[in-house]
Amino acid sequence: MNNKIASGVNYCKQYWKNPPSGRYMSLKEIASLSVGGMGVKFVVYCVQNMILYIGNTLIGNTIGISPKPMYAIYLISVLASFPLTALRANIIDSTRNKKGKYRPFIMSMGIPTAIISVAFTWMPYDNMSMLWKCVTVLLFNIALQFFYNFFFDSYESIINVLSPNTIERSDVCSIKSVTDSFAPTIAGIALPLLARLITGENTLFDMRIYRVTYPPMIIIGFLFSMLIYFNTEEKIVQAKTHTVHMKFTDALRAVAKNKYFWILSLAGWLGFLEGSFGNILGWLYNYQEACSPGQFSLITAISGNASLWPMLFAPFIIRLIGKRNMLVYSNLLNIVFILAMFPIIRFGDPHRIIWLLLGCIFINGMATTLGHILNPSLNGDIRDYQQYITGERIDGMFVAVGLIGSVVTMVTSFVLPAIYEETGLNKEVALSLGYDGSNVYDVLYNAEYFQSICGVLVLASAVGAALNVIPFFFYDLTEIKQKAMVTVLKIRALFEDYGNNALSDGALIEAINIIEEAKEFVNLTPVKPSKAEIKRAKRSKDKKAIADARAEYKSQKSKNEKIEIATYVIKEIEKFSTPQVKRQVKRAELIVSAGLSGLAEISTVTLAGAKALPASTKEEKEEKSLLIAAAKAEAASKALIKKHYPEGLKEFDTTVFEALFEREDALNADLKKLYIRFNEETDKENKAQLKAEIKKTKLCIKDVKRQIKTASSEKSLYFRAAKPYLDAEKLLIQQKNYQRYEEIKARYLEISAT
Repeated sequence: MNNKIASGVNYCKQYWKNPPSGRYMSLKEIASLSVGGMGVKFVVYCVQNMILYIGNTLIGNTIGISPKPMYAIYLISVLASFPLTALRANIIDSTRNKKGKYRPFIMSMGIPTAIISVAFTWMPYDNMSMLWKCVTVLLFNIALQFFYNFFFDSYESIINVLSPNTIERSDVCSIKSVTDSFAPTIAGIALPLLARLITGENTLFDMRIYRVTYPPMIIIGFLFSMLIYFNTEEKIVQAKTHTVHMKFTDALRAVAKNKYFWILSLAGWLGFLEGSFGNILGWLYNYQEACSPGQFSLITAISGNASLWPMLFAPFIIRLIGKRNMLVYSNLLNIVFILAMFPIIRFGDPHRIIWLLLGCIFINGMATTLGHILNPSLNGDIRDYQQYITGERIDGMFVAVGLIGSVVTMVTSFVLPAIYEETGLNKEVALSLGYDGSNVYDVLYNAEYFQSICGVLVLASAVGAALNVIPFFFYDLTEIKQKAMVTVLKIRALFEDYGNNALSDGALIEAINIIEEAKEFVNLTPVKPSKAEIKRAKRSKDKKAIADARAEYKSQKSKNEKIEIATYVIKEIEKFSTPQVKRQVKRAELIVSAGLSGLAEISTVTLAGAKALPASTKEEKEEKSLLIAAAKAEAASKALIKKHYPEGLKEFDTTVFEALFEREDALNADLKKLYIRFNEETDKENKAQLKAEIKKTKLCIKDVKRQIKTASSEKSLYFRAAKPYLDAEKLLIQQKNYQRYEEIKARYLEISAT
């Protein structure tokens, strides 16, 4: 036992700052992401109750906005989110920050999120009319749509760039999910007990509760989230010298072709009713007095604990059956236990069924958590796939294309209010039961209506769960396939860096080892590993034979993996010998030979000609799609050159940004020093002088930002106009780099010999 403890301590010391071999994240990074994630989830626990959605109990039951008005302002908030989401996507993909693509926004978006959400709780809703309640909640939601979503998306997405290893991502997601779960568990246990102390009643629908409890949770949560900002490092598999120049609409079209993105999105859209039963336990406590505050705290704790066990075992399940199968089986389990709730609710006594429902919801929570754990890892996989098929890392555009999901959700969200209305959760029924009709949720005090409404919600949830599972049957992005694609991305990045004299010796050795191993395995045939030898060895009870059989089984699995990866690698490095790519190279040579000045005249393919090509095979379909895109790009280029470059297209001088960025950094450093001096200064005259200098420096920063924006617009226009030429040049450079393999290998042998 002591040896194991000592071994664990040594492991932590060894890998605290540096990751183990084959991994990308140190233990310090994992710990910071996990504990910081718990802080994020405290913020999420509070803010998600302020975000408009049908069934929101803080906005509906507590503030008192009825389902129909809530749906109306929900629609407005969704429409308002469209330009804000597009802005977020553009900022993420064009961000220029040494701290990375997502890390900077953990802080810069977390601060306004905390301020806005704390202010939300302290608005005087009790003294407002229904109209002003709606206006106030809507305005806060529009602000949160940008700042909170930016903050939360940055946290959710950062795992995608902390490691390109899909198994490592899954492992880390499981670890951080355990710590994440502490936030809602702690809050869920404490809230009913604190509510009783604050109000003296068994209710959670009193605004005083949230004014006291939410602000501390939000502020402490934000402070914890800073661990992620300060202690993690982003790692994207991309050439050091690579730069992204992609038009916003081009990026949208590129993401739109990502089939795995649509499979995951469709699963979410089709399953919009799956969570309909989510409020039932709370309603039993608040409206049917099914338990005491202490019992409800225990119920909340047990319910929250359902997510712990899948988090612990998810990495092993993923290795055993794969992510796709895990998604399918967990969703099927969901359907079974959602349906099990129906007879309990419909025919049981509302005052006695809460513990039986808890059992079903507990198992349902375990199954649902398995899917939730996978979401960050799956999103990382589909972004790797996107980079593999397009050559560009355009994470932000996934958020922008996700606007389609907002439209779908906006359309489907009317279903739940309609269910509420039809089952009796309306003003007319409230009045008929003797209530004043100011809060339609009073209907739930009636046991008969309670059973009827909740029974329908359970059936709606079962339908949603059944629809949700269907798309996952078409998801075939396996762990090995993802690993193969990341390996190809490494090859591309390493060759690009070599061509630009930016390849380190370590990276060069890695590249050669990958390619040489691929050559060794590419012509081998995979053999399905069998456990027959393991079973036979177990019957003999020979420990050595059992160990050898298991080792052989693992060896065959590893060999099969290398064979599949080798296929991808060899296909990549030999692609310039295929007829399809040879034709692309020929087109590229014509475009490059004409130069930028000839781009307005040259035409290598017409849209009509491309559309007339055959598409009977997979290869023909791919080539036809590429040529249609090329024809459109050439036509768009000609139109832009004619409109904006009447004297001819000339190369854009990107060095203009170097001086501007240096100037911006210097001014920001000066401003920081001025603020420090201002805060320390006690003399009024000196303070006034420093204030004037601060104002002047801010104006200078504003002017530099304006110049950067102007230069960025000019650069964007140039890259859009020159796209056919730049794409052609890129292809020819890649061909040239790939042809230098023997030269690279010679350098590898030279390095290895020293």
